[in-house]
Amino acid sequence: MTNLENKNIIVTGASGGIGNSIIKKLNEAGANILASGTRVEKLEELKKNFKNIKILKFDISQSDKIEGFIENATNELGGSLDGIINNAGITQDNLAIRMSLDEWQKVINTNLTSTFLMSKFAIKKMLKNKSGKIVNITSVVGHTGNLGQANYTASKAGIVAMSKSLAIEYAKKNININCISPGFIKTAMTDKIDEKFKEVIESKIPSARLGEPDDIANVVLFLSSNQSDYINGETIHVNGGMYMA
Repeated sequence: MTNLENKNIIVTGASGGIGNSIIKKLNEAGANILASGTRVEKLEELKKNFKNIKILKFDISQSDKIEGFIENATNELGGSLDGIINNAGITQDNLAIRMSLDEWQKVINTNLTSTFLMSKFAIKKMLKNKSGKIVNITSVVGHTGNLGQANYTASKAGIVAMSKSLAIEYAKKNININCISPGFIKTAMTDKIDEKFKEVIESKIPSARLGEPDDIANVVLFLSSNQSDYINGETIHVNGGMYMA
């Protein structure tokens, strides 16, 4: 079993389906977790259901408050930071010619700019430990493109390139920065997809099924552990074979 005993890890977007699975896996491995999200009732459920969980409500779109959030989260964890899982993000879909500047900027700022700032201020904490793990959750559509998601796909593709640059800058400091690119995963979001369209999606997946949140959480666990110490700047695709890099 992967051991994260006494490792202090922040997880954003913790109140969603994938976030819940990530919390569960990290918790089972012994990590001390700061779970963050916007839905307080869901965060309270996590605190109730798992040990060694602290919670902090935060909206990552508040870019001017991210440095303070990392400071507060690190203090809640006892003053040091070993890892951060940047899982939070939003969509605001529209066809390109109908997409407003506000729709473009909101998604780019929340998904890309905020992930950069979360990583930046986490790195500052990790430099004190001379080690750390950053896992950024991107998306298969950041590699393939997707109808009506020019803003979202651009933000997710940007996360991949940004993570490579950060990995180059801080590899010598024993800080590993990697991405996970999920395909279509069973969550509240995919539950809303029309059944006929869902069948079309599944027909394009060699594994012939949607992924489970645990499929993502298992890779998060690996990239958060010392088993991945020689992996840096990589994107691991978890999509049942629908996209192969």
